[in-house]
Amino acid sequence: MNPEVLLDDKSGRLLFWPDAFKNLAVTDCDHAISWRQDTIRMFGRTLPLPRLTAWYGDPDAVYVYSGIRNEPSPWVADLQAIKNRVTELTGSRYNSVLANRYADGSQSMSWHADDEAALGPEPNIASVSLGATRRFLLKGKHDDRRLELGLPHGSLLLMAGHLQEEWLHALPRTRKPVGLRINLTFRLVQP
Repeated sequence: MNPEVLLDDKSGRLLFWPDAFKNLAVTDCDHAISWRQDTIRMFGRTLPLPRLTAWYGDPDAVYVYSGIRNEPSPWVADLQAIKNRVTELTGSRYNSVLANRYADGSQSMSWHADDEAALGPEPNIASVSLGATRRFLLKGKHDDRRLELGLPHGSLLLMAGHLQEEWLHALPRTRKPVGLRINLTFRLVQP
């Protein structure tokens, strides 16, 4: 199964498999994951993240982002099977997954880059979307380039090369009625 090439230049690579996991049920994945409500400190206040999260991975795949320390839960069979398929399609190795649960359109992810030192200089981030289609936005850090795409149920998006160094990405809120979306972002955390 060959991906669609959405971007491939010195600023990074963006590869897209629109139906790589179309036969997965979002509810099965939802029930297999132990969700938690993390908090973040912003503007002197402690606020809940606008989504639920979970962190699974190999025992040494400890990951810190936005001041949140993620100790990995052991792989569950469903996530291990998805990881194996992601590895097969992308040709990359992963030792962890950050799961995000967006209950509806009011839950979001603000502009950011997955550029923590623990991910290395050119990380491959493989993102599986299950459930409701949501808009995914990218904007250049050093120029005015912008990309937008819908991430439908069962899709796989690979962000690679210098993408985290050169681009920011976000999943914005929407007022449109949308249902549950689960996003699984597979990473290789350096121990």
